[in-house]
Amino acid sequence: MRCFTLLGPSQSGKSTLARALAALEDGRATQSPFTDRFACLTFDYLGDAWGAFDIAGGTDNLGAAGHALAASDHAVLCVRPDPEDAPQAAPYLRLIEEAGVPASLFVGHMDGYAGRVRDTVAALQHYARHLLVLRQVPIRRDGEITGAVDLISERAWEYREGRPSALVEMPEAMRPREQEARTELLENLSDFNDDLLEQLIEDRIPAPGNVFSMVAEMHKHNDIVPVFLGAAVHANGVTRLMKDLRHETAGPSSVGARLGVGPNAVIGVAADNRKHVGKSVLLRDLGGGLEAGQRLGEAGIGALNAPDGKPQTGPVARGGLAVAVKSDHLNPGDVWTGDEVQRLPDWAFGKPPVFRRILRPASDRDDARLSGALARIAAIDPGLVIEQDAETGHVLACLQGPMHLRRLTETLKADFDIAIEEELPQASYRETIQRATDTRYRHRKQSGGAGQFADIHIEVAPRSRGDGFVFAETVKGGAVPRNYIPAVAAGCEEALSRGPLGFRVIDVGVTLTDGKHHSVDSSDFAFRTAGLMGMRTALADCGPVLLQPIDRIDVHLPSVYTGGLVAQISSLKGQVLGFEPHDSAKGWDVLHALIPSPAQDELFRSLGGLTHGTAWYETRFDHYEEIHGREAEKARADRAEALA
Repeated sequence: MRCFTLLGPSQSGKSTLARALAALEDGRATQSPFTDRFACLTFDYLGDAWGAFDIAGGTDNLGAAGHALAASDHAVLCVRPDPEDAPQAAPYLRLIEEAGVPASLFVGHMDGYAGRVRDTVAALQHYARHLLVLRQVPIRRDGEITGAVDLISERAWEYREGRPSALVEMPEAMRPREQEARTELLENLSDFNDDLLEQLIEDRIPAPGNVFSMVAEMHKHNDIVPVFLGAAVHANGVTRLMKDLRHETAGPSSVGARLGVGPNAVIGVAADNRKHVGKSVLLRDLGGGLEAGQRLGEAGIGALNAPDGKPQTGPVARGGLAVAVKSDHLNPGDVWTGDEVQRLPDWAFGKPPVFRRILRPASDRDDARLSGALARIAAIDPGLVIEQDAETGHVLACLQGPMHLRRLTETLKADFDIAIEEELPQASYRETIQRATDTRYRHRKQSGGAGQFADIHIEVAPRSRGDGFVFAETVKGGAVPRNYIPAVAAGCEEALSRGPLGFRVIDVGVTLTDGKHHSVDSSDFAFRTAGLMGMRTALADCGPVLLQPIDRIDVHLPSVYTGGLVAQISSLKGQVLGFEPHDSAKGWDVLHALIPSPAQDELFRSLGGLTHGTAWYETRFDHYEEIHGREAEKARADRAEALA
């Protein structure tokens, strides 16, 4: 079996094309959905078995697309013909090139398109390191596209509604345009073949058969990306694309070589938690021979079904697909070679999840169940990371965006009967002090029997940003016995957990200079209490100031949007540090900036609108900065409400 992935922006016609390809021979295709983002179609064409992975549009689904590409022999990128839409295809072109998988490009929705296809290809080429080779030019009659001319064979095909195209004579009016496009095609191909270059220099016309063989070889070696035209809804151009896949898809042996794994490896492609069935994992067996009960990874496989859900009869064919049921140790994104397991490369897991929400069960009785359900979902969802919020201790979900959150909410309700509430996590505000002070504090308590006594004298001073907390002592003459000094330090450090403004205190130095003790009533507890209360008193006298976290972000975006993002970051009180072209992704910039952590949610939303969902960013904490006035008051009010 050979497998390919269909991917592309939303509304580019991927699912329509997948169904049209599967229906070419006899219409007997099997479609198996794995979540609402991934579907697997299996069908036969001219005696060969095929598997098609249909990935839903939207960059939220790049993780699912990455897993599918890793397991595929070929990729088909679907795009709309308008050159203005080219940036929306940029993330998919980038992913295909990172995966190193041979690809074809299908320009769909050609029915009714009046523009020039060469402009579309030129716009897409801006985002591709591989050469995009236009294999066809459209035939137009009265302004409408009625067919296409193959630039290698120079044969013309007329589209027929719902049926394969018919071979016709090339219209005379087409010949100048066809010759121009064919010359351009051959000149581009000559960059990869010295024999062709020599023929062109000597004005010799290369034989179509030789050019076909040459293109097939270049395609298999991933030197070029051929571009085909059509309209899948009318079955136009579909047969030509399928012939390209049939002749120029290398097969499963190329997948193992590309991933650096053995020829008999098994790849986890996708998974779903199905009601009454449990965890189901779609596997591709590159070498063939996989059977139910066979050991894979750390344990044996449970039941093994065909993609259509029927029990697998006999071993899986070479390069074939199967669904492992009740094999909880198997996860998508893993590659197994016998007992050994390894993860797919980083590119296969999509963009980092930076859309964060705290999740709480609507009913307290579901608290424990929620953690277990999220763990099961995260195991099969490459774009989801579950953490614990450092400020509140609640469950923190890191997602791809609002649509991803909606899907997660629906899955928890439908599959686990858990309703949840979500909220924006609070930023990790901190406070520090502006000036030094010294404080004397005496803790004394007498309630019959042994009492509590501790007297300390401490000096408290601010430290440089990022230097943290340090405790020192200069006690002389045993005023505070050595064995009680660690208790004073512990009390002072405990006081930093919540300062006068309600936040953790950072970058403070404390020096214990003097004190008194009692031979009977002094204890570790007494001196720890003195350190705690004395430190709280000192902090209130040191001019506390609120600090907000500043994050460094590295935004990956098509270069056409960079100028607009610079203005957007400035409006969020951020600071642009600079930008440069991406070192390997053509047509992309990486913009570096500093931005207040509380502004990240607004940045996420505005970035999606500005770049039509094509950009993403990586973020990490950089430093703290002072804030005053209304911003500080709002942060304190939000904190008080959260703790209420």
